[in-house]
Amino acid sequence: MNTGKEMTRLALKALDDKKGQDIKVIDIHEVSVIADYFIIASGTNQNQVQAMVDNVEEELGRAGYEAKQIEGTKNSSWILMDYGDLIVHVFDEENRLFYDLERIWRDGKILDMDEFLG
Repeated sequence: MNTGKEMTRLALKALDDKKGQDIKVIDIHEVSVIADYFIIASGTNQNQVQAMVDNVEEELGRAGYEAKQIEGTKNSSWILMDYGDLIVHVFDEENRLFYDLERIWRDGKILDMDEFLG
């Protein structure tokens, strides 16, 4: 399995473990050079958003993947985690609707989570 796919699988599992809402994986490798995959997920409140981010960081870190950059703080309504081949966006519900990344990246291919978690 390639690095991007492996990171995506681990991040999806971490988000799912923390009951992430409406988790989407978008394959953007054909439409952008910034990453191969985007994951977009929502939390119902600040604490859940932070728990999701912490869990992704922990799971990927345990597998030897370190974030190149994390944008957003503990009180942010949108946290972006850049792992190179994978970018994870964790929103609260209101800001996810406002920024609507799925629309912006509609040229990417939405993948089924089960392809990764099988």
